[in-house]
Amino acid sequence: MKSTKTAILGAGFSAEVHLEAYHRFVPEAEIVAIYSRSPQRSKIMAEKYKIPFFSDNLDEIINYPEVEVIDICLPNFLHCEAAVKAARAKKHVIVEKPLAMNLEECAAIIAACEDAGVKLMYAEELCFAPKYERVRKLVREGAIGKVYQLRQCEKHSGPHSDWFYDENQSGGGALMDMGCHGIGWLMWILGEQVKPVSVYATMGTYLHKNRTRCEDNSICMVEFDNGAIGVVENSWAKHGGMDDRIEVYGTGGVVFADLFISNSAITYSQSGYDYAMEKADSTRGWSFAVFEEVFNQGYPHELKHFIQCVQNDEPPVVGGKFATAVMEIICAAYYSAKTGSKVKLPFKPSVKKPIDLWLE
Repeated sequence: MKSTKTAILGAGFSAEVHLEAYHRFVPEAEIVAIYSRSPQRSKIMAEKYKIPFFSDNLDEIINYPEVEVIDICLPNFLHCEAAVKAARAKKHVIVEKPLAMNLEECAAIIAACEDAGVKLMYAEELCFAPKYERVRKLVREGAIGKVYQLRQCEKHSGPHSDWFYDENQSGGGALMDMGCHGIGWLMWILGEQVKPVSVYATMGTYLHKNRTRCEDNSICMVEFDNGAIGVVENSWAKHGGMDDRIEVYGTGGVVFADLFISNSAITYSQSGYDYAMEKADSTRGWSFAVFEEVFNQGYPHELKHFIQCVQNDEPPVVGGKFATAVMEIICAAYYSAKTGSKVKLPFKPSVKKPIDLWLE
């Protein structure tokens, strides 16, 4: 099988997760180049994953010979520039969440990819996580009747990199960082024929007041035109490691799933150990020692899907329009939290970053 030559932009946490997924689970792809703003970091990652070429020059990596796919794992404020450059270089594009900093940048990325005739995938792993996909299939099969309420929670004690706390680099806090997962999952479960019609949200900063102006805790409620209500809860203020769970309620049943707890070994350690799970504060005392973390979260599945789309000339199931719809709901949620009122959709504000709708 011919491998699809792929370049990674970024050398932080997300990039390493993607690299592990490619290395272990996606033989269809060959990672041939990596970019980082830090020459030392790109060299370290290149040596670790046996990547033949590395550079701190973005254009050099995007235009590297034979590369067909550019996988963007950079801070949010760099997504648009990198994606547009990749598209203009006739490379297929994967962009980690959120797609961009605002609706205008989302539109620019989509337009650049359409103009260049290249594929664009929004890397939303919850649409591919095996456990959550099992839930979606149950819903689609009618196992719990007509869905009237959904809930997705993702919570931990704070991001792994400093740039998340800087609104000018991230565009927002916990809602922007993780709410995009939950909002995307709501739409993925209900299907594209069901449209969001209103948003209500509340948020605040509790644990990280001395570090950021961004919200570190948010609750967002989305109403859909079929009568279903979706609730998305996100936090950077919850201790004890990552919490990621879903609930779906229907007229004929209910289904719950937790991404981490049942995929872990419940452990007690007096001294602690090397790694329990993402964002765990400590491994002393009781902890959940997770296994196959990358696989269970859906990263290999989303990346394999896109590489196969490139090889077979098929459209990805999660694309730019999906990502833009997520961004629109995020913007509406920030504005709702500011005004204390429900925001009707469509809602298309012109802002540099969504959190401005809450802060200003």
